Order: sequence, then C-alpha cells, then structure tokens
Amino acid sequence: MYKVILNKDASVIKSFNNNILLVKEEGQEKILFQKGIGFGKKLGDIVKKGTVVEKVFIIEDKENQRNFNEILNRVDTKLIAIVEEVIAEISDELGEELNENIHIGLVDHLFYAIKRLENNEEIDNPFLVEIETLYAREFSMASRLAYRIKEELGVEVPEGEKGFITLHIHSARNNGKLSNTIKYSFLSNSIIEHVEDRLNIEIDRRSLDYARFLTHIRFAIERIITNSPIKNDLVDIIRMKYKVSYKIAEETRKIICKTLDIKEISEDEVAYLAMHIERFRVSLEK
Repeated sequence: MYKVILNKDASVIKSFNNNILLVKEEGQEKILFQKGIGFGKKLGDIVKKGTVVEKVFIIEDKENQRNFNEILNRVDTKLIAIVEEVIAEISDELGEELNENIHIGLVDHLFYAIKRLENNEEIDNPFLVEIETLYAREFSMASRLAYRIKEELGVEVPEGEKGFITLHIHSARNNGKLSNTIKYSFLSNSIIEHVEDRLNIEIDRRSLDYARFLTHIRFAIERIITNSPIKNDLVDIIRMKYKVSYKIAEETRKIICKTLDIKEISEDEVAYLAMHIERFRVSLEK
C-alpha cells in the first residue's frame, strides 16, 4: 500500500477507532486510515501537516458531507468503522478509487438492515443468484464485510443481504449509479423469466449453463447502454435456422427497449441474443 503525506493541517471531526479519523482540511472532509492515528483523538484536535497515512478518502460533494454528518449522529461508530475499514481494503484490492457515495449509501443501508435483522424480519433479495453470478468478485467482498459484522457486532448477515451489499460495491466501481445496477439486474432477471415462459422450462439458477447465458445477456445489455454496436454477418442464417429462438430474441428486444427507454436495438444484437437462446435451449435438451 502506498503512503499519502498530508499537505496541510487537518482538524479532527470524529475518531471512529484507533485507525480511522474523519477530519476537515480547508473545508474539505477526508477519512484518514493509518494504524494508531485515531488513538486519543477528539473533536478539534489537529493532525499536523506532513503526517503520513496509508489511505485517504475525500468526501467532496456538499450534499454527501451533510448526509455523512447526519449518519454520524445516529449510526453506531463501531459499524461505521467496520464499513470504512472494509471499503479501504476493497479499494486497495481492486486498485481503484471508489465513488464517495459508498461511504453514505452502504453505511445507511446496513444501519437499517441490521435493525430489521435484530427484529427478526426477513430480507428477501429476488436477484440474489443473478447478483452472485454477475458480480462474483464484489460478492466475495460483501461476504467479507458480512463476516466482520458477525464477528464484531454479533449480527448474522443472510445471503440476500450480501447481495444488496454487493450492489453497493459494484455501483461504487461504476460512478455510484446504484439505481442503474439494480435496473440492469432486474432486466436480466426479466429476460430469463421470459425465456423460461416461452420455452416452458424452469432454469436451474445454479447451473453452469445458466451462468453462461446470464453473462451473455449482461454483455448484450452493456453493449446496448454504452451504444457499442456489434457486427453479426450471420443475421439472415440465424433468423432462418433458429426461428423459435429468433422470435424469442425479438420479444426480448421489446423488453430491453421498454426497460431502458430506448427506441431500437439492431438486428445484429437480436441475432446474437437468438444464438445464445438457441445454445441455451439445446443445452437443456441434452
């Protein structure tokens, strides 16, 4: 892990534990990570210019600063410390700076989730298998956070909740757009359910064939939303040879257009969807 040297004095807002501080430096709030940096620190103490820390997260957006400070007033410091430590570990492991929204959204989400769990309320996640399949690395990281919560707070985090944590991590890697992440997971699930209905089958959500098919769908959605067209020279052949699958692919096109609020999807993309539906259909007959 590379080190960061503070360029200016920073005033302590809050010490989460011995290793994490929230400070303000010339009006900008920063979360500092360094072993022992929070020991004995209290509101108003100064962290001197030139102090070396392992990692710095900056909360730049004014609304995020207000929301984070509101969270500080109602959320147990121990939970915030656990989440912030894991966020730092995730950022280092990925070699990426995560969107600052995760410091607010994930802590706030877990605060209410833990309350529900302590009240023995069930947490249902209809997209769990899709999330675990598409975002396997983030799901592993979410499981790590769930383990820490169990070890330090004594709260057992169920699989469904790990899926929601995964979405927060994934969205933080993609400019903080959690609503889009959920929308695309919903869309993938809608497509799968439509294929099931049309082929009159029930897909084993834990099968390798399902994982492959879901991945193909997800890549197709990515190409469509990023306007990255793909060329398919076999459109006419696929349309003639795989008539049932092509018809389902055309129906799928309508689902995608409606969900993403777009006017059209190219025949090339429809043909690729048809090809993957056909492969999936054939694999189920074996």
